[in-house]
Amino acid sequence: MTLDPAGPPEQTPGAAVRTDPSRAAEPTGSWRELLGPEHLAASLVLAGGVAVYAMSAFVTAALLPSVIADIGGGAYFAWVTTSYMVASVLTSTLVARTAALLGPSRAYLLAFLLFAAGSVGAAMAPSMTALLGGRVIQGMGGGLLAGLGYAVIRDALPTHLWTRATGLVSAMWGVSTLIGPVLGGAFAQLQMWRGAFWLLALVALALGLTSLRSLPGRGDRTRGVGPLPVPSLITIVLAAAAFSIAAVAPSGGPMLLWLLAGALLLVGFVVVERAAPSSVLPRMTYRRGNPLKWLYILLGILSATAMVEIFLPRFGQELAGMTPLLAGIFGATVSIGWSFSQIFSVGAERERSRRILMILGPVLVTGGLLVFTATQHAAPAGWAIGLWVVGLVLAGTGVGLAFPHLSVAAMRSSDDPVEGAKAAAGVNTAELIATTIASALVGLLVAVGGSALMGAGIAALGAVGIGVAVLALRRRRS
Repeated sequence: MTLDPAGPPEQTPGAAVRTDPSRAAEPTGSWRELLGPEHLAASLVLAGGVAVYAMSAFVTAALLPSVIADIGGGAYFAWVTTSYMVASVLTSTLVARTAALLGPSRAYLLAFLLFAAGSVGAAMAPSMTALLGGRVIQGMGGGLLAGLGYAVIRDALPTHLWTRATGLVSAMWGVSTLIGPVLGGAFAQLQMWRGAFWLLALVALALGLTSLRSLPGRGDRTRGVGPLPVPSLITIVLAAAAFSIAAVAPSGGPMLLWLLAGALLLVGFVVVERAAPSSVLPRMTYRRGNPLKWLYILLGILSATAMVEIFLPRFGQELAGMTPLLAGIFGATVSIGWSFSQIFSVGAERERSRRILMILGPVLVTGGLLVFTATQHAAPAGWAIGLWVVGLVLAGTGVGLAFPHLSVAAMRSSDDPVEGAKAAAGVNTAELIATTIASALVGLLVAVGGSALMGAGIAALGAVGIGVAVLALRRRRS
C-alpha cells in the first residue's frame, strides 16, 4: 500500500504508513506559502513557543552570576537548570492529551500562561528558592510549548507544509543558542536581570493571544485519550531527574551511580509502557517491526549532538586562548550548521532524496566530530582551530539535514488521530529526554578525558545513529 500525495492513505487506524520510495516528487510547499498571510500567525506561534522555551534556558544561564550576586543561593546554581528540565520532560509527555482535550489554541494559551506565570515568579523572586519555584512553573509551560510546536503542525497546517514547518520549529533551537546568551548577557551587563524574565513573560502573553486567533479552537474529546498514564509519567520523570543530577554530580563514582540509576529507570519506563493500558508514546512504538521507535532513537541521537556546545566556550578559552566573545560564537558552531542546513534540506521533495538525507545526517555528525577529535592539541595552531570549526559545523549540518524529515516521518506514522498526535508529540519528548541524558554523558566524558574524549564519545553515538537510520528506513519500506 502506498501513500498517495493527493489524498490520505487507505489504512486501518493505528497502523504505520507505508511509503513507496519509487514514487515521484511529493510537494513540500514553499517558504513564501508557510510565511504568507494565511499561515504566518500560526507559524509564528509554533516557532515562537519553541523559541521562548529554548531561549529561557540560555538567557537564564547567562544571568545566573548576576542573580546569585543579588539574591544569593549559589549552592543551588545547578538546580536552576535541572528543575526547569525535569518539569519540561513531565509536561512534554502530556502534550497530545492536552491538545485533544482543550484544542490547539487553548492548549497553547495554557502553555503560554504557565510559562508567563513562571517568568513573573522568577522576575519577582526574593530568594533562590522562590526562583526555583518560578523555574518549575516555567518549565511546565515550556515542556508543553516545545511539544505543541510539533504536535499542532498536523492540525494547523496542510500536509504539504509539514516538512518546512518542522524545519522552522526545530531551527528555533539553534536560533535560541545564538540569541539567548547575548540577550541574557545584555540584561546582566545593565544590572537588570529581572527585566529579562519580564520580557519573556510579555512575549509569552503576546504569543498566547495570537494562538487564540490563528489556531484551531476545538478539542476532540472523542479521540479516546484514555486514563492518565501515571506509572509511565512517574518513571520517566524520575529517569530525567536522575540524569539531570548526574550532570551536576561530582565526577567519578557519584556521577556513574546517577547515570546507572537513570538508565535503569529508562528501561523501566519502556517495560511499564509496554504493559500499561494507557501509554505516553504511541502503542505502535513498541510493536515488533514498527519503525517509529528507531525514528525516535535517531532523533534523540541527533539532538544529543548539540550538547557538545555546553563545553565549547570553555574549550575555546582554555585551549585556544579565545576571547569570551569569540568563545561564545565558537560555542554556537553546531547550532549554526543545524539552523542553516535546515533551510535547504526541507526543500527535498522526492522520497529517495529524503531517505538519503536521513542517512547522511548521522554520517556527517560522525565525520564532523571525528575531525574535531583528531585535531585536539594543547596549544592548537590556527589551522587546527579552523578544522575544529569545520568539523563542528559539519556535525550540525548533519543534524539539520536529517531532523525535519525524521520528524515528519514520525508525524505521518499513523492516520489514527490519537496515535498520530502522540507520534508527533513524541518527537519533542524524545528530544528532551535525549538532551537530558546527553548533558550528563558529555559531562562525564569531559571529566574523564577532556575535549578529545567528548568528541570521540559523541562521534561513536553518531556512528550508532548510522545503523539506526538504515534499520529505520528498511522498516519503513517493509
